[in-house]
Amino acid sequence: MEYVALTGISDSAISELKNHQLRTIEIRTPQNFFTALNVNVGDNIFLTHTTIQDLTRGSTGIIAKVIKHQLSTHRTITGNDMFFEEHETMMIRLQLQTKGIARISNVLSNEVGKETRVVAEDMCFYEAR
Repeated sequence: MEYVALTGISDSAISELKNHQLRTIEIRTPQNFFTALNVNVGDNIFLTHTTIQDLTRGSTGIIAKVIKHQLSTHRTITGNDMFFEEHETMMIRLQLQTKGIARISNVLSNEVGKETRVVAEDMCFYEAR
């Protein structure tokens, strides 16, 4: 089945998704941000600890359903008598519900600035190792 993929997710976040079934993650990296921007509530997505550069056939990860999707902006202003500096950061919060474990059979797109898309097949638990 075809999925959008979030790459480079921390091992601790992947473990929590495996164990707790429901977790909210914050997406700040540019590549994952571009990918998550077009995700809708109810979509199934693929998450992996593998970096986008190392994403290949056989990479494993988790399939999760998007329960909530929230876009947030954080603004910070600093300064003194000489200047003011303003920083604005955007992030996406995704609340996810784990569906299962999967293995990539084909990488469809992993270009910088574009949505990361893969074809992944569900794995039985005895195949996961």
